[in-house]
Amino acid sequence: MPNNPRERIVAGAADMLARGGLARTSVRELARHADTPLGSTYHYFPEGKPQLAREAVEYAGESISTLLQTALQDGPDHGLRSLLAVTRTMLIDSEFEAGCPVFSVAVTESRTGTTRGAVDAAKESFSRWERALRVSLVEAGVDNDDAEGIAALTVCSFEGAVGVCRAEGSTRALDTVEDFLTGLITHALPPADRR
Repeated sequence: MPNNPRERIVAGAADMLARGGLARTSVRELARHADTPLGSTYHYFPEGKPQLAREAVEYAGESISTLLQTALQDGPDHGLRSLLAVTRTMLIDSEFEAGCPVFSVAVTESRTGTTRGAVDAAKESFSRWERALRVSLVEAGVDNDDAEGIAALTVCSFEGAVGVCRAEGSTRALDTVEDFLTGLITHALPPADRR
């Protein structure tokens, strides 16, 4: 957890969204979870839960983007494996209770309600991840249209696999997605770049 109280609240909210979604995330529980006074939550987030949810999704989305961008420097296959390895560890360490806070908000909140900002942040996060993957694939020699499709498939498969893993209490779905997507990426690379 970060040292700054505001950042602790945002990180704590992202963790709680990953475990139970926005409906199960109360401001009181969040203050306790982030080890901050309840009044701090209202001080830092005067717009309440919608602001907190938006910032938590932005925080989680940016965290994943940073991890992905760093790993993609060693190629798209390495980026994929790194993202899935971190996700696998998170699932196992949480005993399959935590998922992706970005996806949680995307599937449980309304695009037109008070949490519209959080849903917009989720949409932007998914787009940013896809863009990073697409750029990495194109730089590795994959055709732009194929790269776009593979990037979208990767993000959708990753998020879906996390949900299945949580339901099953195993990493089977994530392992399967990793095997197939790694093969797809390898096949899409120019022959000289295949490993």
